[in-house]
Amino acid sequence: MDVLKRNTDYALRAMAFLAKNYGGDPVSTRLIAEKEEISYQLACKLMQKLHDAGLVSSKMGPKGGFALTRKPDEIDLLTVIKAVQGPISVNRCQQIDGGCPRHIFCPLTGAIDGLQKNINEYLSSATLGGLLKGK
Repeated sequence: MDVLKRNTDYALRAMAFLAKNYGGDPVSTRLIAEKEEISYQLACKLMQKLHDAGLVSSKMGPKGGFALTRKPDEIDLLTVIKAVQGPISVNRCQQIDGGCPRHIFCPLTGAIDGLQKNINEYLSSATLGGLLKGK
């Protein structure tokens, strides 16, 4: 099973492309789709999700397109992932409100909780700016 869904991978690539163009003119969805090898229809849907999450702004018109709403160093990967696919969970137990009913006596709890914490911390500390710097 993939931790990151295909659409999330595409959204991260689109956001990285916007990060490369940060401070410049808005970038059209068509250009993002072309450069990042994403179907135009899917790119439109992803950009709408990213816009709804407040990660990108849009400008209409012939010189319109999308731009990041914050500096690339201020947008972490976990926020982008959550905007597109929702929270990442190591397993179903992590998705249950209030925790798994077996949480108290399950031998996997500590390991799974630790892994989930590490994933969340890593993705929260990794930013679009860091991606551009190779970090």
